[in-house]
Amino acid sequence: MDQPLIHVTEVAIAQIKRILEQEELADQAVRMAISDRSPTGFQYQLEFCDQSERKDDDVLVEQDEVVFFVNGDSAHDLRGTKLDYVDTGFSAGFKFENPNRPKLLEDPVAERVHRVLQDRINPGVASHGGHVQLLDVKDGTAYVRLGGGCQGCGQADVTVKEGITAAICEEVPEIHTVLDVTDHAAGTNPYFQG
Repeated sequence: MDQPLIHVTEVAIAQIKRILEQEELADQAVRMAISDRSPTGFQYQLEFCDQSERKDDDVLVEQDEVVFFVNGDSAHDLRGTKLDYVDTGFSAGFKFENPNRPKLLEDPVAERVHRVLQDRINPGVASHGGHVQLLDVKDGTAYVRLGGGCQGCGQADVTVKEGITAAICEEVPEIHTVLDVTDHAAGTNPYFQG
């Protein structure tokens, strides 16, 4: 049996219907797409549009009287995705649970490097408005890009050599080199300004 393209939870359907009713948006559909693909993740787009705005390559999905247009270019990477609505009391919003992974993370070494960045490195550099993204892993080398406050930061070289490289090589012994491929000259808002 084929896996459904998308599944929308009862809670998400109820929230969509509530918004459509409150905003008096008759004849609206919900457009779903992957708006950005990075080597390690997807960014999602979810918006209302008029049902007459269906594009030729959109995949039409109807669930509980709600019409969804799934962007044709995104359909493959969205197959099996669950759309939910989560309200924690502190924040609320739609949440995509996508079983598909970017190709880079199919490599177990790259997956482990990504996990080190997410769990150990990014929480620390986030306090400076920065983030570190894995771009590739080849022949024992991890290629990373620094962004936010880390891009153009005068301490970026130290951060890479003493922090990022040490953490990755300790956790993932298959990696012996970490290369920062960031264009630091293009940084517009570095944490430390020279």
